[in-house]
Amino acid sequence: MKLGLVAGGGPFPGRVAEAAARAGHKIFVVCLKGFCDPAGFAAYPHAVERIGAGGAIIHLLRSESVTHVALAGKVKRPSMLSLVPDAWMAKAMARVGVAIFSGDDALFRAVVQVLGDEGFEVVSPQSLLQESFSEPGLLSGPEPDTTARSDIARGIQVLQSLAAMDIGQAVVVQQGMVLGIEAVEGTDALLARAGELRRDGPGGVLVKLAKTGQEMRVDAPVVGPITVTEAAQAGLRGIAVEAGRTILTERQAMLDAAHQAGLFLIAVDPAKFGP
Repeated sequence: MKLGLVAGGGPFPGRVAEAAARAGHKIFVVCLKGFCDPAGFAAYPHAVERIGAGGAIIHLLRSESVTHVALAGKVKRPSMLSLVPDAWMAKAMARVGVAIFSGDDALFRAVVQVLGDEGFEVVSPQSLLQESFSEPGLLSGPEPDTTARSDIARGIQVLQSLAAMDIGQAVVVQQGMVLGIEAVEGTDALLARAGELRRDGPGGVLVKLAKTGQEMRVDAPVVGPITVTEAAQAGLRGIAVEAGRTILTERQAMLDAAHQAGLFLIAVDPAKFGP
């Protein structure tokens, strides 16, 4: 296959490109303007295009004989006013209808549908990064104590309750109190906010799970070394991720960072985890 990587911000798209190259795939990268640093993809054929220029992006992918498409990296969802869609994008938006005004899951499913209609097979970044997933168990740091396990269980309960609302993938819980729930601001901003709201006593935990029915090919949960650093700065004691469904980008660096910070990193099966 020839992979077209539509890249947003952060280190994750670079990891996907490296993994695809190691697997012997030819790669073409579309760097989304304002999110992706094209200098990070100098080793690959690439182009820069704004997020609203869907027609230009499709033309680039076709001109490079791309057969499969992966989407990776951080992208702030633009407002309709700032999107400035080209003609192709305007037609695509009309095709998917209310999905563009819905939550992320509905929008990402629509993106996959549109790309499929255009003849591309959408592949998940995680299909190229199987080593970035983990089985249930403690990955780094001290074993969570009873309070921490109770906070993890509380976080799982909160996220499962919110899943149908398509709000976010993460929550911070300290001593049973929900300090923050991830919404459109993302995990980084959630951690910063939780740090300002932390209470005295044992620190809280970040819990990150895939939502029920989440479009995993486009929007799988991702954590990395930056997440660990920001969790430590927020005064948290640890991070719990969903086993087999959360990507640990820069895995070894993340495990090392957790160990050095004294934070636990644990992969959990939400259906089986208990305090």
